[in-house]
Amino acid sequence: MRVLLIGSGGREHALAWKLAQSPLLTALYAAPGNPGIGEEATLVDLDIADDSAVLAFCRRELIDFVVVGPEAPLVAGLADTLRTGGIAVFGPSAAAAQLEGSKGFTKDICAKYGIPTGAYQRFTSAEPARAYVRAQGAPIVIKADGLAAGKGVTVAMTLDEALEAVDSCFAGTFGAAGAEVVVEAYLDGEEASFFCLCDGKTALPLASAQDHKRVGDGDTGPNTGGMGAYSPAPVMTAQMVERTMREIIEPTIAGMADSGHPFTGVLFAGLMITAKGPELIEYNVRFGDPECQVLMMRLKSDLLPLLYAAATGTLANVGADWRDEVALTVVMASKGYPGSYEKNTPIGKLPPEDAATKVFHAGTALKDGQLVATGGRVLNVTAKAATVRAAQAAAYAALDLVEWENGFCRRDIGWQAVKREKA
Repeated sequence: MRVLLIGSGGREHALAWKLAQSPLLTALYAAPGNPGIGEEATLVDLDIADDSAVLAFCRRELIDFVVVGPEAPLVAGLADTLRTGGIAVFGPSAAAAQLEGSKGFTKDICAKYGIPTGAYQRFTSAEPARAYVRAQGAPIVIKADGLAAGKGVTVAMTLDEALEAVDSCFAGTFGAAGAEVVVEAYLDGEEASFFCLCDGKTALPLASAQDHKRVGDGDTGPNTGGMGAYSPAPVMTAQMVERTMREIIEPTIAGMADSGHPFTGVLFAGLMITAKGPELIEYNVRFGDPECQVLMMRLKSDLLPLLYAAATGTLANVGADWRDEVALTVVMASKGYPGSYEKNTPIGKLPPEDAATKVFHAGTALKDGQLVATGGRVLNVTAKAATVRAAQAAAYAALDLVEWENGFCRRDIGWQAVKREKA
């Protein structure tokens, strides 16, 4: 099978690495890719925001299957263009991608189909939102409705923080994404990420993970796109997975089909495990980043037929096998992230890799033969082992061999699960 992978981050490197292992694969292309992805695929200089250019490439290179990694092309309708052009594609239509593209849309789906989530209101101007926040009190959650690169959510613990977040959205901090704001109840519990493949009618549960959004140790500082993750999430017991499928995933799949927007691709549920059980925080319509990296390290099955089954309505015919080991990844970011940071800083050396350790490239490039950091989140140093503690130790041991003066990381990824193991 000739495959084109869309994207250039750590998530796409993990997908490329796993896809390249498939005996069904005859050629793998990636656009635009990164130096790590370039070790697994032929990189293509293609504007992934130009749907017609992507379709033309697929026809010219006889591409059988396209895997779309990031959310922005999906929300913009790339999958629709490719499907209309007769190309099989992994990823939802633009209408179905509203589950990530509009937080208000998702909350409305939850309300209509009885999916457990926090109470909410939608606002298009600041004053009514501020009045609602004052009436509800803190803690409370303020969300820019649209895509904001993982940074449009404020979990406000004080009233002043909540009001400032509302004003920030409507002042244009997140651009068009903040033109509408969702204000919702604060859910108390433990967060988990849960992933399913969907083909419009069938949902195949994959695995769970937990990520660390805050930039600093002890879950302090501003939210980021994710500073590390591990899989599986201990809080997602077999019973919790069963409840999540029954109470959240299956009603969503049925509801989206009923609404005329059947969902195909990967459904990534951000959950809060509360005293009442699993409740939905938000949906994403692509693999998490950095959760994808730990999922791919644990996936025993061939990824390619799983994704193709989701794209072609044959998911009921396949299953996914997982390694029992824990996988843990630590993000190395550019100093200053998630604020401003210096670009094109040299990365001198990466650690050796083996069957249990892998470095996934996120924001990297080659400049005159030198590997440089071009993004905020740059490397994902990943390891798998029998326990969270062992995986954590292996990941940090590898990370400490990276030679990059402008890099930093959190030193406590996996702390909740390590604490559980001690207990």
